[in-house]
Amino acid sequence: MTEETVSRLYRLKPISDRLPAIKRPEGHVHFRTKMMWVVVVLIVYFVMTNVYIYGLDQSETLDLFAQYRTIMAGSSGSLLQLGIGPIVTASIIMQLFVGAKIIKLDLTNRKDKACYQSVLKLVVIFMIVFEAVPQVFGYLVPSDSFVSAFGDFGAKGLIVLQLCLGSYIVFLMDELISKWGIGSGISLFIAAGVAQQLFTGTFNWYAVDSSAAMSLSNPPAGAIPKALYIIANSSSAEMSSSSYELLFLGQPNPIIALVGTIAIFMVVAYLESTRVELALAHKGARGARGRYPIKLLYASNIPVILMSALLANVSMFALLFYTNDFLSGIPLLGGNGNLGYFEDGSTTAAGGIAWYLSAPSGLTGWLLPMIDPTGYPTSHTPLLHLMHVLIYFSVMVLGSVLFAKFWISTTGMGADSVARQIQRSGMQMPGFRRDPRILERVLDRYIPTITVLSGAIIGALAAISDMIGTVGNATGTGVLLAVSIMIHFYEAMGREQMMEMHPVMREFLGGE
Repeated sequence: MTEETVSRLYRLKPISDRLPAIKRPEGHVHFRTKMMWVVVVLIVYFVMTNVYIYGLDQSETLDLFAQYRTIMAGSSGSLLQLGIGPIVTASIIMQLFVGAKIIKLDLTNRKDKACYQSVLKLVVIFMIVFEAVPQVFGYLVPSDSFVSAFGDFGAKGLIVLQLCLGSYIVFLMDELISKWGIGSGISLFIAAGVAQQLFTGTFNWYAVDSSAAMSLSNPPAGAIPKALYIIANSSSAEMSSSSYELLFLGQPNPIIALVGTIAIFMVVAYLESTRVELALAHKGARGARGRYPIKLLYASNIPVILMSALLANVSMFALLFYTNDFLSGIPLLGGNGNLGYFEDGSTTAAGGIAWYLSAPSGLTGWLLPMIDPTGYPTSHTPLLHLMHVLIYFSVMVLGSVLFAKFWISTTGMGADSVARQIQRSGMQMPGFRRDPRILERVLDRYIPTITVLSGAIIGALAAISDMIGTVGNATGTGVLLAVSIMIHFYEAMGREQMMEMHPVMREFLGGE
């Protein structure tokens, strides 16, 4: 890229700087203040998930992101209908451009990073409109009274405006958390939504069909109340294979899903504690020692978030091309079942490429139809179910590896950036000459390999979790993200408290 092209990107900065934004604090923000903002933002987030779009006909509305609703951290029919989708998609686009050197920005440089963050706001707004318009003009149906008051185009335009306002508020809340709070706003929204679904999926004591009386065929919806109800209301003679099947595999929230959820919690907690620690010594304080930890899950959960957002967009556009009156008429793409076909009233692909890229719906969705095709009939053969599982698993692993490499290279976590950070802190590796190039070569032995490994592990865990299934319809990816996010948030709180007690540590830990 030429310098002229770079200067054109900088020309967008004066425009994006005029957009509403959260001002960065001038000095250190105290721990209590940061926690206060985290709590306030989470309260506002939960309020917004219960503020429904004015003028929307809820009964006629289809949720394009139903399968990915947990990961998108939104709520169908509310101001957070789009969730974090536009923000994550915009980040993917900018990271791809920076990682592929299409945009030549050095994100370790304050000026370039400011330009990146500023232009990202414009891309987010573009993606908000880009995702809102197709949904409103395709599947978010305004009520008859709203249409009669403002006209069809005016009613849909007002709904688009509400979606844009809600999504940009989410973007500002993410900025608020990152600048004035702890961690990432996007991550906290995902964890909050997943935690809510896991709790209701585990302890919900209302019947699956609330309009009918509770019975063995209509047990409580929560995994634990359902198990207790079936055991309490079934004699030893009645505890047949069908009762065991209902208990362990019956939807919703089977016991196997609860066991799988707990297993994912334990595996992720163990992997998060696995790390390589490099010995460090301070150049000016003799005897002062330290360690630089390189975690096994070095790329964190970001690659899975980006990959899930990408697959959600694939599913959305496949649905639009197959069912939308205008887009279905486009040659090759429109109405093409090979891209993905959908049954009436469903937003989950029933076949085509979109089906192969969608998450398997628990063991009852793919394993049992493979083992017993007659007892669990589906529209796909056992071979197609096997291909679905293998393709989804491969795409999640390879995609997460790719995004892990891009994420590390664009966020200052590469070997060169870490070497400079350690050098600036006054630390060095004992037994090595004080030279950032030597330190970089040592880090190069670990960081690139662990980056690929962490992306592959996090992608594989997410795919396996989706295959097993989880309580609360939270999806395996959502559970994986929630556990990882909460562990990172706990560690971030520990770092903040350490910097509060020992201000000299702020520079080394990257604090203000």
